[in-house]
Amino acid sequence: MSLPPQTRPAQRYLSEQQPTEQQPTRTPRSKPSLAEQAPSPAELPEVARRLAKRYLPTPPTPRRAAEPLDGLISTILSQQNTAPITRRQFGGLKAAYPSWEMALADGPDGIETVLKAAGGGLSRIKANYIWNVLDQLETTRGELSLKDTRQMNDAEVRTLLESLPGVGMKTASCVLLFDLARPAMPVDTHILRITRRLEWLPAQWNAVKVERWYDEVLPATWAERYTFHVSAIRHGRETCKAQRPKCGECVLQELCPSAGVFLK
Repeated sequence: MSLPPQTRPAQRYLSEQQPTEQQPTRTPRSKPSLAEQAPSPAELPEVARRLAKRYLPTPPTPRRAAEPLDGLISTILSQQNTAPITRRQFGGLKAAYPSWEMALADGPDGIETVLKAAGGGLSRIKANYIWNVLDQLETTRGELSLKDTRQMNDAEVRTLLESLPGVGMKTASCVLLFDLARPAMPVDTHILRITRRLEWLPAQWNAVKVERWYDEVLPATWAERYTFHVSAIRHGRETCKAQRPKCGECVLQELCPSAGVFLK
């Protein structure tokens, strides 16, 4: 017997609500890592070995700063400064301010005066950076010290450092590498130039992107990253110079596609 006419629409509605075959869900494609975009070159281990043999043959010994805040301020001073001027300015600050609390109390003007007396450029900018770092540490942490970073993991230390005024990725990496003996890989102008001449990466990648790439492809040990960083910088200063590189004396000559251009 057929159903009464008034029930048919309801029956049709119910049948339309029955589950149908589920369509596959599309997951968004994750962006490829930098190492996937530019795979680690086969010659990287050999380049690292030759640079270490030439510029840093003795294995490095980790050194942990008694006060990492000293290392941070010294790194701020080193920006666009030579090493002798950086040491002179830092020595001037420590002589003028036996404690960083005294520098905070003296203010940016007093810090600038000390830096100018020691020589070097950008004294006002660096004085502002240093004072703002001290002020933020005092405000947010209640003390002018970074000793407790030795108990933090690498990511926590980097987050803390990069939250401070004027502290970017490279400065944080320098503190991690040189003051906390952590496996970081700061990329300066010399390392960036060498990487580009070896044609390992797209020419448009900036120093931040290059550092992140090195972080993916280099062994994550302090000794290997410290050795590569220091020896590559020395190579850039002594051999792979911005102007007139000494390709005839270069330990990487047959591995470097740019050598033939400069030798001609």
